Amino acid sequence: MFTNMKSLLQQLKARRLALGFKQNDMMLRVGVSRQQYQRLESKGNPRLDTLELIAKGFNSEIMLIPKEKLNAVLAVLEDRIPDAGNGDLSEKTSRMSKTKERRSLSDDPWQDFLGDDS
Repeated sequence: MFTNMKSLLQQLKARRLALGFKQNDMMLRVGVSRQQYQRLESKGNPRLDTLELIAKGFNSEIMLIPKEKLNAVLAVLEDRIPDAGNGDLSEKTSRMSKTKERRSLSDDPWQDFLGDDS
């Protein structure tokens, strides 16, 4: 999702759709009419207070991320581990990392006993 950074307006639309909201729902969620919200999504230039309202309605936060930290933030959002060497994302996921860190059976004999350990 974050490989190609989407414009803010594309991100708003994607978040709304992911939450299953229609543009009509925005009046009840954030106090913005369907027409206002439709205009904002298509070509808008929203004010900061409008963005804050929408973020709150989407149970989201607005953040400014320094460019030098962007890869690390994207890695966390994608549940991937940043490669310490050059700042690029490695192909390993954090799940693989957790698997490597898993204690041995002798350390935890109850490991996977109920089949719910990931």
